[in-house]
Amino acid sequence: MPSTTSSHGSEAESDPPVGPSDALGYRFDDPELLRLALRHRSWCAENDGVESNERLEFLGDSVLGLVITDYLYGAYPGAPEGVLARRRAELVSTVMLAEVARELDLGSAIRLGRGEAATGGREKASILADTLEALFGAVHLDGGFDAATEVIVALFRERISDVAADEFTTDHKSRLQELAAQRYGELPEYELAGSGPEHAKMFTASVTVNGCVRGTGEGRTKKQAEQHAAEVAYDRLADTTDGRERITAPNGDEDA
Repeated sequence: MPSTTSSHGSEAESDPPVGPSDALGYRFDDPELLRLALRHRSWCAENDGVESNERLEFLGDSVLGLVITDYLYGAYPGAPEGVLARRRAELVSTVMLAEVARELDLGSAIRLGRGEAATGGREKASILADTLEALFGAVHLDGGFDAATEVIVALFRERISDVAADEFTTDHKSRLQELAAQRYGELPEYELAGSGPEHAKMFTASVTVNGCVRGTGEGRTKKQAEQHAAEVAYDRLADTTDGRERITAPNGDEDA
């Protein structure tokens, strides 16, 4: 999906790229909506009078939220509101949307200004996520809500199942929160640090309970890092001898 950065908007968009349409599994009746969805504001700044995809992104954000909410509500009738809200938040997060966009090779089709393209804009999570939302908005305008629902569910069905399974089996943060509240009457506190380039960022988390760091963990997302740290902390706090918890000191030694 080659990108175009001509200084003349009409020439740059004479033929809308078919790649994003094929990847979505949707054919646009109005190709201009596809063109619009792929225009980042940096490209528009170099092509006077051309509208960016920001309004479509605004629309697509709401369409995505409603589709995911409706799907979760129907697929998991026994799940409480709080669980549904957490799942939705993860599914519509910038990290998740950027992951989907990369699988669609969306970055190569986005129309970026020369400066943004030169600084790795095609791999920026925020740009990828925003453009994907703009595409959802474009599908909604072109084919209606049912068409948008079909596209979004096809892209997210497996991810929804993964998120739901993960919450039931490995929600260490919730388990640690309950244990800390029961034992100390307070909640865990997390600290996060990130390293590496935007497209391959790694996060490190540490969790403090009752004034002591109880666990650390790493992950490709903030949630993964916090979950890993919470798992370590929970195991340490739950592993007691005569009612005394074992705390691992920074040097690796264990104290009762």
